[in-house]
Amino acid sequence: MLKKITPHDEALKKLLQTFFKEFIELFFPELDRLLDHRQTRFHMQELLVDIVGHESRELDLLLETKYTELDAYVLIHFEPQSYRDADFHERMFIYFGRLFERHRKEHKLIIPIAIFTADDVKDEPDSVTMEIPGHEILRFQFLKVELRNQNWRQFIQSDNPVAAALL
Repeated sequence: MLKKITPHDEALKKLLQTFFKEFIELFFPELDRLLDHRQTRFHMQELLVDIVGHESRELDLLLETKYTELDAYVLIHFEPQSYRDADFHERMFIYFGRLFERHRKEHKLIIPIAIFTADDVKDEPDSVTMEIPGHEILRFQFLKVELRNQNWRQFIQSDNPVAAALL
């Protein structure tokens, strides 16, 4: 399936580029405490190529920041998703695998985050697992924000610019 680019996907990417720290602070406060936002820099558009399938995709947003627990730089991959895609969780795993392959020498951790904006998106799968009886072979799970599932009343008094923009 070809990627649909919608105006609000672009607006969300601009919001994340401008207010990355505030977004993390709002939706992932436990992660926020582990990041040194003074060390954040955005990567150029990253192209991921599938040699077997002859397909290439550009990641929506990739940034590097300092993770204080590891005293190392980590990658954070944001993927806004504005339409329902039954295979989205598998695509996130593929993106993760390609990022890991390309950046594993420089970055000890890759944090994938999906942001679902579609009206009909609820309880989207956020993991890929593979197992045989008695043994889990793989468990991949990404962080997610389903904007339509947020209780926005809790953010009304917030001075966070991301909360204000998304209200």
